[in-house]
Amino acid sequence: MPSAIRRLLQKFGPGFITGSSDDDPSGIATYTQVGAQFGLGQIWTVLLMFPLMTAVQEMSARIGMVAGDGVTMVLRSRYPKWVLWLFVSLLLIANTINIGADLGAMADSAHLLIPQIPFTVLAILFTLLILILEIFVTYKTYASILKWFALSLLSYVVTAFLVTTNWSDVFVSLVVPNFQLTKEYLVALVAVAGTTISPYLFIWQSHEEIEEEIALGRNTSKARRGATKAEMRSMREDTLIGMSFSQLITFFIMTTAAMTFFRHGLFDIQTTSQAAQALAPLAGKYASVLFAAGIIGTGLLAVPVLSASASYAMSDAFQWNEGLYRKFREAHGFYGVITVSTLIGLLINFIGINPIKALIWTAIVNGLITPPIIAIMLAVANNKSVMGKYTNGWISNALCGLTLVLTTIASVLIFVL
Repeated sequence: MPSAIRRLLQKFGPGFITGSSDDDPSGIATYTQVGAQFGLGQIWTVLLMFPLMTAVQEMSARIGMVAGDGVTMVLRSRYPKWVLWLFVSLLLIANTINIGADLGAMADSAHLLIPQIPFTVLAILFTLLILILEIFVTYKTYASILKWFALSLLSYVVTAFLVTTNWSDVFVSLVVPNFQLTKEYLVALVAVAGTTISPYLFIWQSHEEIEEEIALGRNTSKARRGATKAEMRSMREDTLIGMSFSQLITFFIMTTAAMTFFRHGLFDIQTTSQAAQALAPLAGKYASVLFAAGIIGTGLLAVPVLSASASYAMSDAFQWNEGLYRKFREAHGFYGVITVSTLIGLLINFIGINPIKALIWTAIVNGLITPPIIAIMLAVANNKSVMGKYTNGWISNALCGLTLVLTTIASVLIFVL
């Protein structure tokens, strides 16, 4: 069985890792809170978000493949410098806060499983493990490790089946939206949108497509420009699988929260560790352990993606050597940003700032930068001088345009609500 899983994982690429990392510990906290507060009332967002995030991520990957550079480098070469620096600064701030929240959630969850080890020690150990793997392991090996970490998300599938008895109600709520025009409901919708469609995912996937091409020996931007039909088809299949997996896990997390916390009147679940702890008396020890283990696994996947995407953006801005395929001595700036952002994220847990409350600011920052970045990507993806025959089709323009409209509305609502 492990060999069969290994062969399957080898077929998956950047899209699968990107989709899986979208369900990071802070995302799990958001989806759990939504399920606890509204039951199955927002599970329909899974069907709404799936085509939107798939279209945007496919566009990000296509730009990386065809232009030969990541989204940030394209932005640098075609737009005013102040646009570049504003984007990079906000992305770095948002990602660092998110890293802090994720590391805290991982340490909290591990402490539930191994109470003998203090939170501080666990947080430091997770930080060191992530940095060692990200800096000193080759890209090919590291990408394989990330895919294995992604499988930890399957724990939420098992957990949902342990706690759910009436699946007919779940599927009815999935296809029949239960929209409520209240402040609380709209705030939750904004949170779901901001958690699901985030700029760091655009940066990560576009650059990982480049890393894949460099692994094939295409070491210059010129050598990477363009793509074959087979390469484009493979990327689209990978992206579709990755986003399907992402939203499938979201579906099961919301279902678990609705069938346990909401059903038993626990409407305010603020953290992932609180969720894992609360599951034990409601659904049994195994459900609680699986939930906590999933948080640790997905954190080991998401924190490197968050720090690397920030570093790709910063390295593009300064035109530093970059890439996980490079050794540390070849890319001091690139790995320096990864290290500093991860360590600052760790420190957030010890300087009196509540990482979960800090995520509110992350949502605001992401809300500010997501619409303009999608707009810029749309302009690039429709530019024939950059994309050649691989410009956006009408379906991609329609879905990405709708995403732009909805994320713009969400960013406005952040300040209004």
